Amino acid sequence: MPIKNFFQILVGTCLLSVQIASSAHVTGNDKFALVDRYTIGGEGGWDLLTFDAKHHRLFISRSTHVQVIDTDVKKLVGDIPGTEGVHGIALADELNVGFTSNGKSNSVTVFDLTTLKAIDTIKISGLNPDVILYEPISKHLFTFNGHSANATVIDAVSHKEIATIALSGKPELAVSDDAGKIFVNIENKNEIAVIDSGTNTVLKTYPIGSGEEPTGLAIDKKNHRLFSVCGNKKMAIIDSETGRLIAEVAIGSSPDSAAFDPKLGVAFSSNGDGTLTVIKEKNPEHFSASQNVITQKRARTMAYDSAGHRAYLVTASFGKTPAATNEQPKARPEIIPNSFEVLVVSLKH
Repeated sequence: MPIKNFFQILVGTCLLSVQIASSAHVTGNDKFALVDRYTIGGEGGWDLLTFDAKHHRLFISRSTHVQVIDTDVKKLVGDIPGTEGVHGIALADELNVGFTSNGKSNSVTVFDLTTLKAIDTIKISGLNPDVILYEPISKHLFTFNGHSANATVIDAVSHKEIATIALSGKPELAVSDDAGKIFVNIENKNEIAVIDSGTNTVLKTYPIGSGEEPTGLAIDKKNHRLFSVCGNKKMAIIDSETGRLIAEVAIGSSPDSAAFDPKLGVAFSSNGDGTLTVIKEKNPEHFSASQNVITQKRARTMAYDSAGHRAYLVTASFGKTPAATNEQPKARPEIIPNSFEVLVVSLKH
C-alpha cells in the first residue's frame, strides 16, 4: 500500500474513533449530578457568570471586581478590579478582549483576554447596565440597562457608544442567534424583545404565555427555540422565528439563569431554591422536565460548558439576617467570610 494511502486510512480511522468516543456517552439514560465543589473565597456578593470555552476559565462578578477561575485546576488565576456594581461579563475572542457591565458607575470595563488587565473604561448613557452581550456579526456590544429601560450599543472595536435602543420595560438576560438577531427578556412586561443587531432596532416582541418575571434566557440555535425561565416556576419555550409558544415546563423557584446543550438536546434552569432543573428536548415540539438536581440554596446563576457538559454555579454560606432599617428595608443575611464556592454539575453515567 502506498504510504500516502496508509496515512489517509490511519487518520480516517482515528477521526472515526474520536467521533464514536465523543458520541458514545450521549444516551437517553444519562443523568446530571453535582460532582464537585471548591472554595474560592473572596469578598463581595455575586451576580452573573461567564464561561470562556477557549481558555477553560470561569468569570465571576463579585460586586466590585471580577474573579477569574481556571476550571481545569480549580484555582483563582486572575482578578479584575475597579468594576463598581459589576453584573455581567461578555467575551469577544476574535478581538481578544472581554467587557464588564458596571452598574454603579454606568460604565463598561474593557480587559485583555490574555493578561486579564483592564485596558479601557467606556462611560455610557444607560443607567445601571446589567446584562452585557457581544454580537460577533456586527461586532456590537450591548448593555441592557435596568434603570433606564434601554440598551446601549457600543462598537466593540473602537469602544465608542453608537446607539441607544428603547425597550418596553426592564431588560434581563439576553442571547444571540449568531445570525444578527438578539433576544432579551423584558422582566416587568412578561415578553421577549427581538433586536436587529445591524440596525440596532427592536423588530418585534413576543409574549411568553403565562410566565411571569422572566430572567434567564437560553437558545437552541439549530431548532430556533428560546428557553425563558420565569419567577412563577415556569420555563416558557418559544419559537424564536415566529414567537409561537411551544410549551411551558415546571422548574424550581427563584430562577435566574438558563442554558442549552445542543449536543444533548437539554435545557437548564438554575434555581435559588437549591435545584438545577434539567429539561429534555424530545423533539422541537415536545419538552419535559427530566431531573431536578440538588445543588445548594441561592445557587441561582450559572455558566455552561457545552463541550464538557458541565454547569458551573456559585453560592456561599450565610449568617443571620440583620434587622431591617430605613436604608436597608429588605435586609439580606451576611455572607460568612471565605465561604464562597463553585459548584460543578456534570453529565454522569
